[in-house]
Amino acid sequence: MEKKKTLWEIIKFVLVSCIVTIIQLILVNVLFFLMKGITTPLPPFLSRIFTETVMGEGHTNWGYILPFFLSNLIANIYGFFQNRKTTFKSNSPKIYVFIYIVIVFILIVISTYIQGVVANALLGVSVKFLNSLAPTIAAMVAGTFQMVVLFPLEKFVLFKEKNN
Repeated sequence: MEKKKTLWEIIKFVLVSCIVTIIQLILVNVLFFLMKGITTPLPPFLSRIFTETVMGEGHTNWGYILPFFLSNLIANIYGFFQNRKTTFKSNSPKIYVFIYIVIVFILIVISTYIQGVVANALLGVSVKFLNSLAPTIAAMVAGTFQMVVLFPLEKFVLFKEKNN
């Protein structure tokens, strides 16, 4: 019975993740449009992580990086509450929202880095088909990474069932 329940939770988690992805894609495009004129360089500690080698030439500024962070954060906060309510049917303490935001922030930094590495690697190959899909493939790789981290975190830590 527990295996069926976990399988059903995975299915619901993936469905919620699809909604999160749609929200994120809409937000990232709107934010890119609104922030494209912001060319303020990143602070030194972020510039060492998000180099032009990783992110691509001209992409190491707030107008390029901030839309990724904000869209991902906002969409994942929605995912937290939706999964809490419908996937895991939990009434976890409110402090878990803060814990989740901290963890998601770290995941976003890692995911943004992964996206930059994967996209630039695919842009460097001579197969035109892969060049065209580089951003999409990079986003899918980063999204899969986040899902692999977030499902067990939510199921076994944040929304853990109480023993009766």
